[in-house]
Amino acid sequence: MAEDNLTIQEIMLAKGYTRRDFLRFCSYAATLAGIEASGLATVVRAFEQKPRPPVIWLHFQECTCCSESFIRSSHPIVADILFDYLSLDYTETLQAAAGHQAEKCRLDTMKNYSGKYILLVEGSVPMKDDGVYCMIGGESAESILRESAEGAAAVIAWGSCASNGCVQSANPNPTNATPIHKIIHKPVINVPGCPPIGDVMTAVVTHILVYGSMPELDSQGRPREFYGRRVHDTCYRRPYYDAGLFVESWDDENARKGYCLYKMGCRGPVTYNACSVTRWNEATSYPIQSGHGCIGCSENGFWDNGPFYQHLANFPGFGIETTADTIGTVVGIGAAAGVAAHAIATNIRKKKLIEEHKEESVTEKGGES
Repeated sequence: MAEDNLTIQEIMLAKGYTRRDFLRFCSYAATLAGIEASGLATVVRAFEQKPRPPVIWLHFQECTCCSESFIRSSHPIVADILFDYLSLDYTETLQAAAGHQAEKCRLDTMKNYSGKYILLVEGSVPMKDDGVYCMIGGESAESILRESAEGAAAVIAWGSCASNGCVQSANPNPTNATPIHKIIHKPVINVPGCPPIGDVMTAVVTHILVYGSMPELDSQGRPREFYGRRVHDTCYRRPYYDAGLFVESWDDENARKGYCLYKMGCRGPVTYNACSVTRWNEATSYPIQSGHGCIGCSENGFWDNGPFYQHLANFPGFGIETTADTIGTVVGIGAAAGVAAHAIATNIRKKKLIEEHKEESVTEKGGES
């Protein structure tokens, strides 16, 4: 059997993995993709029966940090997905072929696997001056993208460059850097971040392998599983935010205590990403845990949203919380009011019980006499 037609299970067994290793891999992949335990059999069946899909990975205006995030994951299974369990037919960064041989790999994949290959795109596309700012093999990035996307079964935009333009599209956007979804006329799965988390990238690919369809997306085309909550909502520093305890300057005593970084410009309250629950390097850390505030890299236009080290002028989402300076006061007042109300209610209830007890006592004494 040709290696291109082998299933993921067959590839693993050929490399010396056991059936148990295969099942563990399926379990890990299902967990990453947010698939419940009841759906594990579906994952196993897909990896047993479906041939590994061919992949074309394009690189345009970017720094390759998305690839670095993916291939440098410390979990071996994540790296295996890319190098062993997907048929990575074309990628300018990792392939051994060069020049005409490299371009032949891409064209052959498009021709032989039309409607079956997965297209991964890293980087924005310059649309100004006929795309002269990013040329590969004599073709513009726009031309390569349109040609490659035409027969793709699924298109995934890796990172903020491909998803929303990132730094290249920051004002004044001299090359007219444009995200992928604004160029091609088919659905695109946006996986923003600078870079996105390796495990999130793996999970998105796993979902496509298992179900043959896109995961549920939000209004910005992002997988809702990983971009459905704000970093702020699951941040371990959130209790300090609620208590009004903030870092006032870098390396002050509050910073040493691990207080909230909102006043230092942290964009966690307005950034939707899985950083605080699905972290880098086997869940070792993420920016806020290392002492740096979130810069909102998964949000559209984050480069133009003001200085990174200045806290937001207002806080959208909760009407009572206008700035970090008043949050603690508001929370304190609310807590005090709650305590006072509870005390008043308790005293009223106690007084009523005492009066009822007195009335019962008087009645009992009257009956005895």
